Amino acid sequence: MKKQDPIENLAERINPTTNEDEMKHLMQALDKEQSYREHKCWRQYITVIVSVVFCVFQLYATLLGRLPAQIVRASHLAFVQFLAFLLFPATKKMPKNTLPIYDVVLAFIGAGCWSYYIINFEQLVRRAGAYTFLDIFIGLIGILILFESCRRIVGLPIMIIAGCFIAYAFIGKYLPGFLNHRGYKLTRIVSHLFYTTEGIMGTPIGACSTFIFLFILFGASLEKTGIGQFFIDVCNAIAGRASGGPAKVAVLSSALLGTVSGSSVSNTVGSGSFTIPMMKKLGYKGEFAGAVEAAASTGGQLMPPIMGAAAFLMADSVGLPYVTIVKAAVIPALLYFTGIFLTVHLEAHKLGLRGLPKDQVPRFFPLFARQGYMILPLAVIIYFLCTGKTATYSALMGIISCIIIGMGTSFFDIAKGHKPRFKFNDIIEVFCAAARSIISVAIACGMAGIIIGIVTLTGLGLKMGAGLVALAHGKLFITLLLTMISSIILGMGAPTTANYLITSTITASAIVKCIYGNSPITAEQLLPAHMFAFYFGIIADVTPPVALAAIAGAAIAKAKPMKTAINATKLAIGAFIVPYMFIYNPQILMLGANAASIAYITITALIGMFGISAGLEGYSFGKTGFLNGTQASLEVKKAFSVLERLLLICAGLLCIIPEKRTDSLGLVLMAALIGFRIVARKLENSKMENAA
Repeated sequence: MKKQDPIENLAERINPTTNEDEMKHLMQALDKEQSYREHKCWRQYITVIVSVVFCVFQLYATLLGRLPAQIVRASHLAFVQFLAFLLFPATKKMPKNTLPIYDVVLAFIGAGCWSYYIINFEQLVRRAGAYTFLDIFIGLIGILILFESCRRIVGLPIMIIAGCFIAYAFIGKYLPGFLNHRGYKLTRIVSHLFYTTEGIMGTPIGACSTFIFLFILFGASLEKTGIGQFFIDVCNAIAGRASGGPAKVAVLSSALLGTVSGSSVSNTVGSGSFTIPMMKKLGYKGEFAGAVEAAASTGGQLMPPIMGAAAFLMADSVGLPYVTIVKAAVIPALLYFTGIFLTVHLEAHKLGLRGLPKDQVPRFFPLFARQGYMILPLAVIIYFLCTGKTATYSALMGIISCIIIGMGTSFFDIAKGHKPRFKFNDIIEVFCAAARSIISVAIACGMAGIIIGIVTLTGLGLKMGAGLVALAHGKLFITLLLTMISSIILGMGAPTTANYLITSTITASAIVKCIYGNSPITAEQLLPAHMFAFYFGIIADVTPPVALAAIAGAAIAKAKPMKTAINATKLAIGAFIVPYMFIYNPQILMLGANAASIAYITITALIGMFGISAGLEGYSFGKTGFLNGTQASLEVKKAFSVLERLLLICAGLLCIIPEKRTDSLGLVLMAALIGFRIVARKLENSKMENAA
């Protein structure tokens, strides 16, 4: 394999016909979580055995539930730290087929620190905070090891942020204003972060070691059934022959694949290797093709029923059942993907692009009759979530259904004299994939636990919330704007999980304070603020200058990365608008709303998304421009085209603002603009016919 190039050169190096090895190299270059060692000798058996034992332990702890929560969390961290240093090299440039002795040492030290906690758990409880020098020393080493694993796998930004919070705990007594506190010594900080459930072993790791792990295991099991290709085939059958078909396939398949993959980059590369070359072949520009895939793939984490680890943490943090989070995400996700789909549709009509030939598109009903059973695990998990079962129980049922389907397909394969598609080795591979995938999530949760621990220790959360409100002069919109900016900045260098935990800890209280003041609030009233931070943390994957998902799409399309990122941001405009909608009108999250009001809000918002998409694209029922077809100069035509686009955007925003008066104005303006455009197009067509 060639030496890894810098990220900015990937788009020039990888062509639209990339193979599996190039796709893998691309993911490793863009996503630290994918840059792991692949041991080919006796070392692979160590990682396989540890991964399998890890998964078996997690299933045992979840099914029986007899172990204390601290033991489960500490054991989870011990496995994670051990695998982190066995699988991930110190730098990306280091060879992936070696295992330096210092990484072996770090693996045992990292696991040993948490093993010390497990072995001495009863003594630590009996001592009730009277920690010895050895306790503090072990805790300090454990924190430092966690920082190093974070640097390798998650990245520097969250490590630097966590380090700043720890520094704040030391020097708080020297700081002015609301940042001032009495200051804490090393012993107090280490004991609070390492030995209590308010630090590293806090709520994030608690969620990670239970239902998040199970859903990651479910995702790995689902992927092994081949559901990813099935989703692409189904979407191709539905939309492949429509105008601009491959782009619509990209939107639909990425929404579905997001249910399986929790990574924007992995989703972009996985489905983009198929859809982006097809889009380019049809006539879309490379920058637009890469942007469509990046925007749609990034939104996969917003798509119910499985929305990534951050959604599970949100349920735990807010105190609502996971099914409530899923229901709340339905309409926002619909609006997000509708915005992308409409833009793709309008671009296709503007360019005069057709769909794929009939012989290149699979037939829906024969496809579903042949492979429709693959959808059963998702149906099972949705059923149990909707019937009130816990997320843990639903995930377990989903895993069991995947195994049953795998064994069933193998039985029929053997009966037909073919090789079985699902073998015992596949179960081992699923365990290894799940163990590898949980590492980055667990480390991000551990680092977020450090930040949350310092916030609770120093009381910074309430102070920061009050400070943010003061900075915004009590204005809700300015508070939301500041929260949006901070979430996007954090999201540029941190995974969604860590981003959500940090921003929700600091800013959610500020948003709630602006809305409700000091009045007591319910969990449902807290949800919109948390969902707001969640959305903007995710959208950072397509927002320049980092925009990892957009860079991945640009690399496959052989396009300019920043131009692709700008196009992706334009396509993902819904993610910048929808969060403000559910802050000002929580009914869009299905909170305290009846069916009629939800339907009204959804319809007007969809109309609004059409207006915004048409304005950004410069096409509705024809190319924008009031003076098209006249003898006016080109400059004047462009000016009037810009005016019509601005009016379409304004009409769309008025429809989206959750007030009946603005909805009425927006609908009237939208109807007038569309009516004028339809009449203008007919006049232009008649002139062309007369001229012919």
